[in-house]
Order: sequence, then C-alpha cells, then structure tokens
Amino acid sequence: MLAHKVSDIFLNRIINSSSFLHPPFSSAFQPPHCSHFTGPMELKETLQVLEQLAPLSLAESWDNVGLLVEPSKPRPVKTILLTNDLTDAVMAEAEALSCDLIISYHPPLFRPVKRLNQKDWKQRLAIRAVEAGIAVFSPHTSWDSVKGGVNDWLVAGLGSGQVSVLSQALGNASHCHKLEFTVRSTEELNTVMKELKACDGGTSLISTGTRADSSGIHASVLCSDSALTPSVQTLLQHSCSSQSLSILKLEKPPLPGHGQGRLSVLEQPVTVAEAVQRMKSHLVLSHLRLALGWGQTLESSVRTVAACAGSGASVLNGVKADLYITGEMSHHEVLDAAAQGTGVLLSDHSNSERGFLAVFRERLAVRLPESVAVVVSKVDRDPLEVV
Repeated sequence: MLAHKVSDIFLNRIINSSSFLHPPFSSAFQPPHCSHFTGPMELKETLQVLEQLAPLSLAESWDNVGLLVEPSKPRPVKTILLTNDLTDAVMAEAEALSCDLIISYHPPLFRPVKRLNQKDWKQRLAIRAVEAGIAVFSPHTSWDSVKGGVNDWLVAGLGSGQVSVLSQALGNASHCHKLEFTVRSTEELNTVMKELKACDGGTSLISTGTRADSSGIHASVLCSDSALTPSVQTLLQHSCSSQSLSILKLEKPPLPGHGQGRLSVLEQPVTVAEAVQRMKSHLVLSHLRLALGWGQTLESSVRTVAACAGSGASVLNGVKADLYITGEMSHHEVLDAAAQGTGVLLSDHSNSERGFLAVFRERLAVRLPESVAVVVSKVDRDPLEVV
C-alpha cells in the first residue's frame, strides 16, 4: 500500500551539509565591510552588493522586487539615488544628478503593463528612465523582512528590547519531498536510482542513504516538486518499492531574525505619551495619529510594542501588545485594536519607512568604491500632509 506521510521535520535535520543551510544573507545588515570593488562599477556588480545586503528571496510572493528598468546600453554606476517613491519630482532630481541607478523602496512598476504611453504616470516615469539610461531597482518587502532592516529600525525608535519576528521568513529549499522505499537487492537499487535520476536529468535528486536488513535495502531520496510525479511513477513500476513507498513533505527551515513585523519587549517601559514623543523624534515628524486602547491613558505603561512599516494591519492583527506602530490602518482595524486594549500609533504610510533610507545609504556606501556617490532624495515625501 502506498502510504502518504507529512513530516514536520525541517530540511536541515535531513541534510546537514546542504547549501541552503548556509544562506548568503546570514550576516545581512550586520556592521558592513569595505567592498573589494575599487574601480568603476557595472550595474550587475552593484546588484550583487544589494543582494548581499537584502536578498530578494526574502520578499513576499506578491511583491515585484528587483531590477525593474534596465537600460540597453550599459554604463558605469557613478551615482545612486535612494528614494521611498519614484515620482515626477524624484525623476527630475535623478536626471539633474545624472543618476545611473535609482533605488526606489516601493516598486514603481507593480502590476503587469500591456503598453507604454504617456497617459499613465508610472509608465511615463519608466519611459523617462529608459530614455535617460537610468536603471531602476526596488527592494520593498525584502528590506522589511531582512534582519536589521526597516522593521527592526522602526521598532527601535522606542528603545532597546527583546525583539522577535511576527511573521517568520522561511528559507528556500529546492527539495520539498522525501521518498522512502525498499528494494530486494543492490542490483535493483542501482536500476531504480538510475531511472529516478533520469526523471529530471539528475539535477535535483539527492540520495540521503541506505540501510539493509532482513526485509531488504531501505533507501531514501529527496526530490523537487517538479520531479515528484515522475519519481513516484518510476517507483510504482517496481513491485517491491511500490509496496513500501512513503512520501514525506518537508517543511522549509525558518530563518531566525528574518520576516515581516517585529514585537519588542522593552527593557525600560515608557508611557504612551513618551512613546509618542520618541517616535516623533525617530521619524522626524511633528505630528502622529494616536488611538488609545480601551482603558489606556497617556500615562499608561507601554512595555510590549508591535511594529510593521507601511500598511501593517494584516501582520499586526491579533498580536498581543500595548501599542501598535505602523504607517496606516483602516478605521475599523483601529477600532478592533483599541477594543482589545491596544493603542495604535500611525505616521502615514511612507513616513514609517523613509527614515531608513539614510541608514541604508551608510551601509551601502561603505560597500562601494569611493567613486560611487550614494544620495538620498531631497524631494521624496509622503503625499499626505497635516494642514
């Protein structure tokens, strides 16, 4: 009988030597070191540095991150402009600076584009970038997720504390299934393994060992999603392996410190009023919007803080905390949080993210040669103002 099993064990308990156990971003956003690049940088070299700082694999599946506009004629990257949003004003600034690369935190191209014309403002900006030979790159949720990124910076505005991730990021694993089966002899095992490797060209199949006893030779292999069906069909063609076959679905390993949203248990609790003042200073804003939780006053103690940059309701929903900090939440989402005794502090969407640009500029600049200037936009701002 074919038995289907689901295993909760992580891949790192199965293949300790596999490359995915040592992600290239294990030290992401740690104190940076000088890059080995000394002369003019090509675009692809700059992208490699950006990938080291915040791998795009950390971005949410719905997001549109990475290189969004690539000029046809390569040129050295001498000036990089950092912005939260790519607007007409920011594009004019980039053109005036003879910018070679714009890093726009929010992706200016998000939904599929069927045509490029001047009627749509985002398409118009993409056309201007192409005509000016300016590359456009967007990191978005990869910066949110990475350890030491936007969300860690945001929650640190209230002071030091024990920080944990609200929505855990998982590692990439090409091998998603473990197949266990039994054969009668070494010859049969060699035949089966040869047929399994032929299922996908032998590119994704990994043997994890064999064990012999009186009932035969017990073998196990790891395979990808794409190789699962042909691999199972192959094993079912052999009577012994078809009767003993077990399929285990493997969970992806968590990436400690990486993921969406943060919860901080403050070392030194503050009052709601103090929290407001600290976040104003941290975000360099004169005004924030505050909803007191049920039973709270401005003098109530805040010890646990949940933060998510941008529009954070989906990440913060249901999290037990004294205070939520995010850019925006809907009216009813604020009411729901307040009814549970949680205060809500809103800065407007991009104001919860923009301050990180200066932090990232320092981390990027030290990894690039001195010939590359990294500039934070002076005209980028949240479209909403308090009037």
